[in-house]
Formats: sequence, C-alpha cells, structure tokens
Amino acid sequence: MNTKRPKGVIFIGYFYIFGAIAIFISLVSGVEQEIPIGLRFGVPSVPEHIIIPIVIVLSLILAYGYLKLTKWGYWLIMLYSVVFLFISFALSIQYNSQPFIGNAIWSIIVLIYTYRKRNYFHCSNGV
Repeated sequence: MNTKRPKGVIFIGYFYIFGAIAIFISLVSGVEQEIPIGLRFGVPSVPEHIIIPIVIVLSLILAYGYLKLTKWGYWLIMLYSVVFLFISFALSIQYNSQPFIGNAIWSIIVLIYTYRKRNYFHCSNGV
C-alpha cells in the first residue's frame, strides 16, 4: 500500500486551506461579497456572521483529514463535494450564474480525483 501523498491531494487540501484563509480575510476586512456565502452553500437565510465561521472551520477540518489521508477525511470530502455539487448545480440553474457552474465543475474534479486515489486513504496512520 502506498503511503506517499499524491500531488493532487496536496493541491486539493491546500486549496481548501487557501479558501478558508480567503473567507477569513473577507470576514475581518468586511469585504462585501457579490454572491453571499450563505447562498453559495445553500443556506441563504443564515446570516453571514454565522455561516462564515462554520465554513472556515469545516474547510480546515476537511483539509486536515484529507491531507493526513484519513478515512474520515476521504469520506468527508466526498460527502462535502457531492452536497456542494448538487447545491451548485441547482443554483446555476436557478440563477444562470457562471460561479455556480465553476463550483460544480470543481466538485466533480475533486470527486473523480479523490475516488481514483481512494487506496491512499485506507492506511491507518496517514503520512
């Protein structure tokens, strides 16, 4: 069984960390988003000051488990990607908006790549 972390896993994991940092910076700097983050995650009625910290923490937990090649990291990113895919797809139809299509494509890429590298996630101690 391979224990070396694939480059794609590193890229995806760091992408989620970068996303959490970018969202945190937008939170502390008060930058107004063109598309509210609550809408992007399918919960438009939840206030930004509540949803943003949840997304940040979830992204960091997701990235940690994914980069450590844990089973729960594998399943969490797969679940997150499927949910985010359906939300993005539904919102792209509803709003006919390019960012939602991009999010859906990213989710598909993460799902396919992670599934193809699934054997790396079945080691008990990760890297």
